[in-house]
Parts: sequence; structure tokens; C-alpha cells
Amino acid sequence: MQKDVSTTLARAGDGTIQINLTIPFEIIKKTRLEAAKELSENVEVPGFRKGKAPIDKVIEKIPSNTLLERTLTRILPKLIGRAIEKDDLKLAMYPKFDLVKANENEDWQIVANTCELPEVDLGSYKDSVKGVLRSKNLWVPGKTNTNDKKPGKEEAQEEILKTLLDSIKVTIPKILLEEETNTRISRLLERLEKLGLSLDSYLASINKTAESLRSEYENQSRESISIELILNKIAEEEKINIDQKEIESALKASSADNGLHKELDSPDKRKLLESILRRRKALDFLANLPK
Repeated sequence: MQKDVSTTLARAGDGTIQINLTIPFEIIKKTRLEAAKELSENVEVPGFRKGKAPIDKVIEKIPSNTLLERTLTRILPKLIGRAIEKDDLKLAMYPKFDLVKANENEDWQIVANTCELPEVDLGSYKDSVKGVLRSKNLWVPGKTNTNDKKPGKEEAQEEILKTLLDSIKVTIPKILLEEETNTRISRLLERLEKLGLSLDSYLASINKTAESLRSEYENQSRESISIELILNKIAEEEKINIDQKEIESALKASSADNGLHKELDSPDKRKLLESILRRRKALDFLANLPK
């Protein structure tokens, strides 16, 4: 009788989750064979037609890392799906896997690191927002500001976001913060590469070190994630929704850029667009709170 996969789960105080998987070698062996057969269609073995060579000969020709990756790709999504269902997890990001033990003829051990979205306690956020709008006499929809400065909608929204960040504390899981920070740095490196600049020359031009740049991006990431979570929570509390007409209108507005329109017009991108529009609507709701 084949042993089943053993799964244990550990949670950290910041919302980080570690899923420990022990996978019987029988499962690994069977799945590895399936992966090898799949790869064999594109593997050339001297003396045999492509896809017709004995599987042991094929395995000899497949790079070990390629076979390992394909094997785990066939196993891990199903196992993570079962863990999510078993423990009713609401993951904020796809897990990062660490292969702890992968000896031949022994059970394999894999650690999956991920996190859940933190709970957001809004507190008396409406009073905080009303207070800052009153104290600074910021933009009010439909009214003309008589101040000399004449602050506008953007300044009002900036003050609202700052007030939300100051008054609502959100604990961001370390792994989520690292993921967002790394993504931002990767985008920077891509831009620098297109411009033909090195990271060192860029850092010298802005008088920063790699450490200070990362710290700056980490702070930006923390604020961005916090604002996203806070506005999502406000939209949920106030039952703010986006209908299909609003999504279509946003897509139509992007139609001038044909590439952008095609990129956005897919189920996943539509869902992302809906989420962005919902947060914008929540921010407008805050700006329209009666003073």
C-alpha cells in the first residue's frame, strides 16, 4: 500500500505560513517517470527515432535539473491545493519552495513558504479622514475653494492616503514585503538595462548605496501594500462594487493604446482592473465624506 503525503503547517505572527511536505519516494518515482515520458517527445537518443527510445535511455539525456523541475511541477500544485482546502487558507501569494531533502529511495522533504493577507482593523477611519479634510480645508466635490492656495483633488487624495497610513497599522508578512520589494528592484534593473546603464553608475548618479536603495523600495512597498489592503477593506465595509459597464468604460479608455487594450482584455487582467477601480472608488468615497 502506497504511503500518502504528510503535511504540517506552521504560522508566524506576521501572517507568514510554512507548509512542510514529506512526499513518499514511490510518488516521486512514479511522477518522475511520467515527466520523463512527457519530455521524451523532444529528446533525441542516437539510434532511435524521437519519442521511441527506451525511457532509461531518455532519462540519461535529460538534464537532471530539467527532470527535477518537471517532476515537482506535476506534484506540488496538487499538494498545495490540498493544503489550502484542508486548512482553509487564503493565500496572498503563490508559495516559494525549498527542496530540503531529495535523496534517491528516500522520502523527499519540501518546505513551501507563503502567507495570508493580514486582517485590517479600520478603527474610526471616517473620523480621521473627515478631520484632515476639515483642518486643511481640502477639495470638496462640486464646491469652489476660496483659499488662495486652492488645493485640488489630487492633494486631497494624497492627504487622505497619508491619514490612512498614519491611523491604520497593518502588519505586512515579511515574505510578501520581500516579494514586492524584489519585484520593484527587478523592474528598475530592466529599465537600466534598456538604457544601457549599470546599477553602480545609477546608484552613483543618485548618491545612494544598494542598501539604502533597497530600504527605500521596501518602505515604498510597505506603503503600497498597506494602502491596497486598507482601501480593499473600506470597499468591503461600504459594499463598494464595480459593474461591467465601468470595466468596459476603462477598457474603452485604453483603446487608444491598442497594445494596452489587448493586454488588459483578458479574464485575469479584467479582475485586476476591477480591483483597481474598486480601490479608486473607495478613495472617491472618502473624499466625498460629509465634513
